[in-house]
Amino acid sequence: MQFTLDELEAAARLVHQHMDPTPQYEWPLLSSATGAGVWVKHENHGPIGAFKARGAITFIDWLRRAHPDCPGIITATRGNHGQAQARAATRAGLRAVVYVPKGNSVEKNAAMRAFGADLREHGEDFDTAKDEAMRAAAAEGLFPVPPFHRELVRGVATYALEFFRAAPPLDAVYVPIGCGSGICGVIAARDALGLATEVIGVVSAEAAGAKLSVEAGRLTETNAARTFADGMAVRVPVQAALDIYGPGAARIVAVGEDEIAAAVRLCFTATHNVAEGAGAAALAALMQEKGAMRGRRVGLILSGGNIDTDWFRTILSGGTPRP
Repeated sequence: MQFTLDELEAAARLVHQHMDPTPQYEWPLLSSATGAGVWVKHENHGPIGAFKARGAITFIDWLRRAHPDCPGIITATRGNHGQAQARAATRAGLRAVVYVPKGNSVEKNAAMRAFGADLREHGEDFDTAKDEAMRAAAAEGLFPVPPFHRELVRGVATYALEFFRAAPPLDAVYVPIGCGSGICGVIAARDALGLATEVIGVVSAEAAGAKLSVEAGRLTETNAARTFADGMAVRVPVQAALDIYGPGAARIVAVGEDEIAAAVRLCFTATHNVAEGAGAAALAALMQEKGAMRGRRVGLILSGGNIDTDWFRTILSGGTPRP
C-alpha cells in the first residue's frame, strides 16, 4: 500500500477542509528525561482528541463517491475510530452504527453518542465486537468500515506528512500499533518523501500480536488483549497492515502496563498534555530505549488524549489501571 506524494497532498487538502493541522513541539523536559532531542506530534489536539479523525474524513469522502446510495456505515471500535467515523458520517448525512465491547470506556462511549453514533455493546473485546459489526452490516444494509483500509491510511498519513515537514529531520519516530493505520501512515509518508527515518512500532506487552507476528513472519493472534491502553488492545493483527509494517518498521517494541502509566505521568509533568495509554506508548518505548537513542532527534506520536477520568486519577496518584 504505497502512496505517491500527490496522493498524500490531496488527502491533506481534504483533511484540512475539516480540521486544522495539529502542532508539533520540541519539549525540553522530555529531552532531559530521555537524552534525545524529542519532538511530539500532538494528535491529541485534533477535533476528536485523536488521530483517527483524519482517516474518517478521507474514508467517508471516498464512500460517498464510490457508493452514493449508501445510507450509512457500521463499524467497531474501542473509542477513537468510532468517534471519528460518527463525526464524519453524520456530517455527510449518513447513519453511523458503532459496536463496542462490553465494559468499554464510559467517556469514549459518551463521546461517540455525542458525535451521533448509534452505539451498541457486544462481546468481551474489540475483535468480538468487530466480527459482530461485520456480520450485521449486510442485514442492515450499511457499509462495513473495517479497522484497516487504503482510504483510512491515506487520511491518517497526513499527520506524518505534517510532522516530517514541520519538524527538523528526525532520526526515528515511535508510533503505537493497534490495527495498524497509524504506523502504516507514517511509513507511507516517510517513503513518499524519500526519507531515511527509522519507524519504530510500539505495542502493549499485554497485546503483543503485531510484535509476535513480525518476529514469526506470519500473522499471530494472542489469547487476550487486556491493557488499559485500549487503542492498542487488539488480539488479531490485520494482515494487510502487517504486510506494510513488517518490512517497513525498523523494529517493534513491547512496553508494560507500568511503563505506559509512567509515560502518561511524564507526559503530563513535562508537557501538561493528557495522553491516553496508546498516546503515551511511544514515550514509554523511548524511555525503554533511551540509552540507544541518546543524542538522536526522535519523534513521538501522541496519538490521542482520551483517557477516562478514573484511570487518569489512578495514574497521577502513582498507580496503574487494571482493566
